[in-house]
Amino acid sequence: MRKQIAAANWKMNCTYQQGEELLDNILGAQIALADHQQVVFAVPFPYLIMANSEVADEKNYFIAAQNCYNKKSGAYTGEVSAEMLHSIGIKYCVLGHSERREYFQESNSTLAEKLDLCLEYGITPIFCCGEPLSIREAGTQNSFVEVQLRESLFHLSEAVISKIVIAYEPIWAIGTGKTATSDQAQEMHAHLRGVLAKQYGPVLANTVPILYGGSVKANNAADIFGRPDVDGGLVGGASLNASEFIAIIKALK
Repeated sequence: MRKQIAAANWKMNCTYQQGEELLDNILGAQIALADHQQVVFAVPFPYLIMANSEVADEKNYFIAAQNCYNKKSGAYTGEVSAEMLHSIGIKYCVLGHSERREYFQESNSTLAEKLDLCLEYGITPIFCCGEPLSIREAGTQNSFVEVQLRESLFHLSEAVISKIVIAYEPIWAIGTGKTATSDQAQEMHAHLRGVLAKQYGPVLANTVPILYGGSVKANNAADIFGRPDVDGGLVGGASLNASEFIAIIKALK
């Protein structure tokens, strides 16, 4: 079975003390993960070392950075490199989140550079893709996300592409009052897997985990995760509530 992943994206939330308490409460549930299951916490940069220490003795629990810079090193005040993340033992990094694309104008080519650097330092990218409302309403979402994959991922070899995680975010269904159904999630996930299959073949495409990033909550996680091409979730707001995220972890296939 493909990896099934419950990934928490804290975004710019929690003080150090609140973050520590949240991790303690979730880890305190002592959820035993199967070999194919993982939990990943994407925490703000100041909390990476603390969070990594919290999960150090936990099987299949990992910490992710929420971003990194697209250069190895240099005069880039305020930025964080993949090498720095590697030096403190970080195993995952979220790249291309819709908020990074929208607020910081991150391009597909810039994200390709970030992917390469993460992979160079043994960090697994969680690569985000997804369409805004205007694209969904125009019915061109399939071609839109295909371009995102092609321009950021398809320079990678078969051996390397198998090391990444993809997260699909229906941006049109986040904070708009509109709701994506589990059928719509499955439809897009199947399309993404098909795009991978056209480039790399169906066998490899079937090994890449694809997470759903559209307002996953305790009350819909089992339905969404139960779809054949959905391999877990990249969870925003619900990951800041211990009981909610515990239920989401338990909903993994």
